[in-house]
Amino acid sequence: MLDYADLNFKDWQTWLKEQGEKEFHAKQIMDWIFKKGVLSWQGMSNLSKELREKLAAHIRLPALQTVRITESSDLETFKFLWRLRDGQLVESVLICSGIRRTVCVSSQVGCPARCAFCASGQQGFFRNLRPTEIVEQVLQINQWLAPKGENVSHIVFMGMGEPLKNYESVVKAIHLFSHPDFLNISQRRMTVSTVGIVEGIRRLALEGLKVNLVLSLHAPNQHIRKKIIPYARKYPLEEILAATDEYSQKTKRDITYEYTLLAGINDHPDHALELAHLLKGKQCTVNLIPYNPVPGIKLKRPDKKAIKHFRSVLFGSHIVNTCRYTKGDDIAAACGQLAMQEKQEFPQSSRLALLKEESN
Repeated sequence: MLDYADLNFKDWQTWLKEQGEKEFHAKQIMDWIFKKGVLSWQGMSNLSKELREKLAAHIRLPALQTVRITESSDLETFKFLWRLRDGQLVESVLICSGIRRTVCVSSQVGCPARCAFCASGQQGFFRNLRPTEIVEQVLQINQWLAPKGENVSHIVFMGMGEPLKNYESVVKAIHLFSHPDFLNISQRRMTVSTVGIVEGIRRLALEGLKVNLVLSLHAPNQHIRKKIIPYARKYPLEEILAATDEYSQKTKRDITYEYTLLAGINDHPDHALELAHLLKGKQCTVNLIPYNPVPGIKLKRPDKKAIKHFRSVLFGSHIVNTCRYTKGDDIAAACGQLAMQEKQEFPQSSRLALLKEESN
């Protein structure tokens, strides 16, 4: 069986024609799924019963089941826990700020990067998400917002996983998010974050997309970076920065460098000076993130004085920087805190049946 997001508009027209149906139904189906958020074939009332039966027999819908929605105390951050068809779990976060409604989507189950300060990779890497599983995170949250008269305005690929290690699915999701007949969200309102997959950055630069790129830098030099980011052993910092420069030149988009401040590891004023030297002459912003504690990880957040001193060194070196205001840390939804913490109470027989179906 196919997933609905495996098909673009032309694919839908071709499929309908092969089924002996009219091609104009493609627009109706897209409207139901992407504009109205209806994820049930039976709910598409202007389609014939015969067509709905064909759709149900050949194309799967939906991909995600809501397990739990957790809200922060300030009611500005909401964490969504989803169960996939094979019983695996992923999380998304909705961040409300002014009129912005930003969804932080996951691209993988677990994460292969295994950064020392991040919860997502602590339980290992399981698999890539399919385009449908990425897209539906936004679709379902959009539908959840609808009764309030709100909708998703921004998308960031900063949830569980390394987006550029699931390249094809992420790029397909971006096209679906931005297509006028689908969600019609501007690519300029989308951000892809990477730990520094050089070949992925260079490939993305050639896609003709207008998405923003964020590099998870987190260290002012290769030596410290290798200690906290295992992938740094494969991708030297010099090569990564050359790739981000290439991305900026080809896309005309500024790069944001994320830097998680870890007490006693990368938060000294000397580190700030080294970081300023590393980024000298680049049109960029450094986004400082005071470490968000994760159970089981023995790292600490710097105190306010250390953070202020670090920023003052950057400002003194003419490096534009911001300090991310922590949202959702009370529900483990802040940066670096997403993890599969829910026990997967999914019958083994059902899991095996679904895995068998996935392989067909």
